[in-house]
Amino acid sequence: MERTNWTEIEFILQGLSEYPRAEKFLFVMCLVIYLVILLGNSTLIILILLDSRLHIPMYFFLGNLSFLDICYTSASLPAMLIHFLSKKKTISFTRCVVQMSVTYTMGSTECVLLAVMAYDRYVAICNPLRYPIIMSKVLCIHMVVLSWGLGFLISLAQTLLAIRLPFCGKNVFNHFVCEILAFVKLACADISLNEITLMLDNVLFLFSPLLLICISYIFILSTVLRINSVEGRKKAFSTCSAHVTVVIMFYGTILFMYMKPKSKASAVDKLIALFYGAVIPMLNPIIYSLRNTEVHGAMRKLITRHRFWKKR
Repeated sequence: MERTNWTEIEFILQGLSEYPRAEKFLFVMCLVIYLVILLGNSTLIILILLDSRLHIPMYFFLGNLSFLDICYTSASLPAMLIHFLSKKKTISFTRCVVQMSVTYTMGSTECVLLAVMAYDRYVAICNPLRYPIIMSKVLCIHMVVLSWGLGFLISLAQTLLAIRLPFCGKNVFNHFVCEILAFVKLACADISLNEITLMLDNVLFLFSPLLLICISYIFILSTVLRINSVEGRKKAFSTCSAHVTVVIMFYGTILFMYMKPKSKASAVDKLIALFYGAVIPMLNPIIYSLRNTEVHGAMRKLITRHRFWKKR
């Protein structure tokens, strides 16, 4: 079969084009969500960089998570906003490949990073006296580099496998964005290798980190229940509550999408995918800062400093 020139290929992102009024509403909603994502995550990163009290492993990992959320949503939401208002809902081959590659990298990296953050909480609660020694600056940097490196390499491998495929039909994505599995299913060639490697990646980057997170929290729960003081238990649980909430939302949405019966993508399926891709990154900084006295203190310090320089 003759391979089509990449520059000639275009994909149609169908989204909710059959519901034009819904698209206008989604445009406003997604625009607000994207602005909140940029503001919330950027503020958290700035606070972590400027306040020395936040120069600890937990906030180092949180800063990376915030940066990851900005990159993830910036790869898809701006293009999605344009398509909501445009009659021509097409995307070039190159832009589609870049979009799915970046989102795949960020999704894979987040899975590993959430497991790293769970390990950090395990060491902090189960080995508090050795925490500064175990969670050294070098180890933290190595774990973050490993998270990003694995996410990048696995995305690169999947992208290279996907772009070798020929496309010769009507290239319509029944979704808001380019997604790698939907991309390979549009190819007019055998995609069994792509499907097998994607399945292996799901086991490696979805379920392996989830298993490590569960094991970490089993040990954490066991340690916390042995604490005699009620106040001590509350403090221990409070340091983990934000991470647990984020993990439940992140994996809960993914598992729901995977476990629901396979059928033609409905409007509800698309909205669930939109929740995973937009709402969760918006909620992450809110969840981590809502009841966090250290973040509140850093924010007050930043505001006070700003007012001081404004008066001068």
